[in-house]
Amino acid sequence: MKSRKIVGAVAVLIAIITLSATCTSGKKIKAEDGMTKGSLTENIIRETLLSGHYLDMKLDDEFAEKVFDAQLKSLDYYKLFLTQKDISKLNKFKTSLDDDFRAGRSPMFELSYAIITERLAEAKTYYQELLAKPFDLTLNENYEYDSEKLSYATNTKELKNRWLKHLQNDVVEYIYHKQTNQNKATEKSDTVTIKPITVLEKEAREKTLKTHNQWFKRLQELTKEERFSTYINAHTSVFDPHTSFFPPKQKEDFDISISGRLEGIGATLQEKEGYIKVTKIVPGSASWKQGDLEPEDVILKVGQGDKDPVDIVDMRLSDAVRLIRGSKGTEVRLTVRKQDGSEMIIPIIRDIVVLEETYAKSIIVEDSLTGKKYGYINLPQFYVDFTGTGGRSCFEDVGIEIEKLKRDNIDGIVFDLRNNGGGSLQDVVKMVGLFIAKGPIVQIKPRSGKPYVYSDYDPKIQFDGELVVMVNEQSASASEIFAAAIQDYNRGIILGSPSSYGKGTVQGFQDLDNYVPEALSSHKPLGSLKLTTHKFYRVNGGSTQWKGVEPHIVIPDVYMYGDYGEKKLDNSIKWDEIPACNYTKWNSRYNESSVISASEIRIDGNNTFKLIEENAKRYKRLRESTQESLNLERFTKSQIERKESGKKYEKLFDNKHLIKTSITLVDQEIISADSTKLASMEQLSKVIAGDPYVLEAMNILTDMKK
Repeated sequence: MKSRKIVGAVAVLIAIITLSATCTSGKKIKAEDGMTKGSLTENIIRETLLSGHYLDMKLDDEFAEKVFDAQLKSLDYYKLFLTQKDISKLNKFKTSLDDDFRAGRSPMFELSYAIITERLAEAKTYYQELLAKPFDLTLNENYEYDSEKLSYATNTKELKNRWLKHLQNDVVEYIYHKQTNQNKATEKSDTVTIKPITVLEKEAREKTLKTHNQWFKRLQELTKEERFSTYINAHTSVFDPHTSFFPPKQKEDFDISISGRLEGIGATLQEKEGYIKVTKIVPGSASWKQGDLEPEDVILKVGQGDKDPVDIVDMRLSDAVRLIRGSKGTEVRLTVRKQDGSEMIIPIIRDIVVLEETYAKSIIVEDSLTGKKYGYINLPQFYVDFTGTGGRSCFEDVGIEIEKLKRDNIDGIVFDLRNNGGGSLQDVVKMVGLFIAKGPIVQIKPRSGKPYVYSDYDPKIQFDGELVVMVNEQSASASEIFAAAIQDYNRGIILGSPSSYGKGTVQGFQDLDNYVPEALSSHKPLGSLKLTTHKFYRVNGGSTQWKGVEPHIVIPDVYMYGDYGEKKLDNSIKWDEIPACNYTKWNSRYNESSVISASEIRIDGNNTFKLIEENAKRYKRLRESTQESLNLERFTKSQIERKESGKKYEKLFDNKHLIKTSITLVDQEIISADSTKLASMEQLSKVIAGDPYVLEAMNILTDMKK
C-alpha cells in the first residue's frame, strides 16, 4: 500500500520533539573550585529543568516543601525506619531546599543519608530479635497497609511495635497459605501429612527472616551515589511525574520491558512506591498464553522453578527484571497480589515472544440477528521502524487489514485500541487520514511559541463506513490522539472506560555529559535527564493530558472505580486548552444521540455489565480496606470471605459463543502455509468470541447502519 502524504515538516518535527531536550541548555556549567560530581550534576539538572522543561517552574518555598515530602517518601515510604525525632532534624530544610537547589548544595541529602544508614542498621536488629521468638497468633490487633494513614513513630518503642505488626502480618499470611495448600492436598489424597500450627509458625518466621535478610542486603548495598539520584529525583518529580534523572547504569535499564527481550515472559513492569507492578501483558507472550498474570498485578516474589522465591519488594526494577527474565523453556514462579488483595503463585514457562502478536490484525465478526458482517481490527501498539531497515509500520499494516476486510464486504469496523499504550506519532497522524478526507490531526505545543499542527493532506479516504473505536483506561498517548481526532471530526463513536489514560506530554533525553566543563571531565559520566518538553492538544483545542479522552458511550469495566491514569499521579501536568484548528466535521449518516441512547439502554439492562460493575465496586471496597487482622483465625476468615465474594465474577467472559467469527479470505490463503499466523488468528477468534465489549461495539454499528 502506498504511504499517504502528510505535511513535509512532520518527520522533522518528530525528530525535534524526540531530541529537543538535547538542545535546551546550550552552554556548559561554569567550573568552580571544589565542585563535586554531585554538585555538578545538580547544577546541570537545575539549569536544564529551568530552561527546557515544559513548565516554567518557580523555585520557591512551595517547591521546597514538595521536594521535602518527596524525599521523605523515598527514604522511608512505609514508615518503618524513621521516627519523629529524625523528621524534626530534617525539618530545618523544609523551606530552604529551593535555595540549596539553586546554589547546587545538598545538605539535606547528606544528613538524610547519614540518618537512614544508621536506622537501617538498627532496624536489622529489630526484626532479627523479633523473629527469634514465637508470635502470638491470637493477637487482636490489625496491620495497616496504607502508610499514608500512618504517622512516623514517636519513639523507638513505637517503631519496634510497628515492626512487630509488619512481621506478624508476613507470618500470618504464610501460615494461611500453607494451611490452604494442606487442605487442598488432603482433598486429593488421604496420605498427606498435616503440619501442626507450631511447626508452620516456626517455618513462617524462618522464611520471613530469610526474605528480610535479602531485602536489607539490597538496601544496605545501595551506594551513596544511588541514594543521591533518588534525592535528585525528589526535585525532578515536582516538575512532573515523567521527568527524572537516570545515572549511567539506570539509563541502560530505562524502560526495561520484558516483552522487548527475545526470551522472557512478555510483561511490561513498572516500579512504584517500592512495588513492582505489571502494566501490560504482551499478546502472544508466555504470560499471555498462561493467562493468570494481569495488568495492575503486584509481583511480590520471584522463584526459579521449585527453588525458594526471592522477595522483590523494594527491589530495583532492573534487578527484578533480571530475576524474571531467563532462557526459553525454564520456569519462573511469580507470587503476585491481585486487585482484590488475594495472593496467587503463577508459574510461567519462559518463551520467545511471538512478535506477530504485537502487530495489527483483523477478523470478521457477525451479528447473528441481522446477519451483518463487521470488521474487527486490533492494534496493540503504534509501532514503526525508526531504523529504516525494512521493519513494519502500524499505519501500513492497518491499511492492509482494511483492504482485507473491504474484500469481504464488511458493513463497518470495530477498531480496538484497548490497552494500547501508544507509540509512533507519525503513524497515528497518517492512520487517522485513512478515515477522513484531510485536515489537522493533532497540535503539539512547546513551552513557548505557537503549537505545531500535524495534518493529513491526502483527500483519499480508504474507509468511509461506520466506525466504532474502543478504548479503556490503559489506552494512552498515540491511542488518545487517534480517538480524540475521530471524536472531534465526528467520524465515529468512541466506546470505553470513563476516560482513557490521559498521557498527553512528550519527553526527550538529555545527556548531561554534554554540559560538563573540560576542567571537570573526570566526573563523567553523569547520566541523563528525561525531560518533559511538549504537550499534545486536540484539534478542538483541548489537551489529551490529564483528562484523557472521554468516550461517547461509557461501558463498565473492572477498573472503572480504581485510581488509574495520569490524573492520579503526583504533580501531573493539568488539563488546559488552546485555540482550536480549522477543520470540517464528518457528515454522519446516523443520528449520534439516538445511537448513544440505544447503547446506554442496552448496557444498563445487560446482566454481564451489571456484574462487571458490581465487581469493580467490590475491588474499590477491597482497596479502600487497608487493614488486615493479625489474628490468624480472623485473617483466615476474611480471606475465605474475600474469595467467596469473588466467585460469582469468575466466569463473566466464559461464553465463547457470544460472537460468530471468521477469518478474512486473504488470511485464509496466507495461514494455510503459516502455522504461527494460524495459531495467532485462532487465539484472536477465541478471545473475541466471548468478549461482551466487542459485541456491544457491533450492536452500535448496527444502530449506525439503520
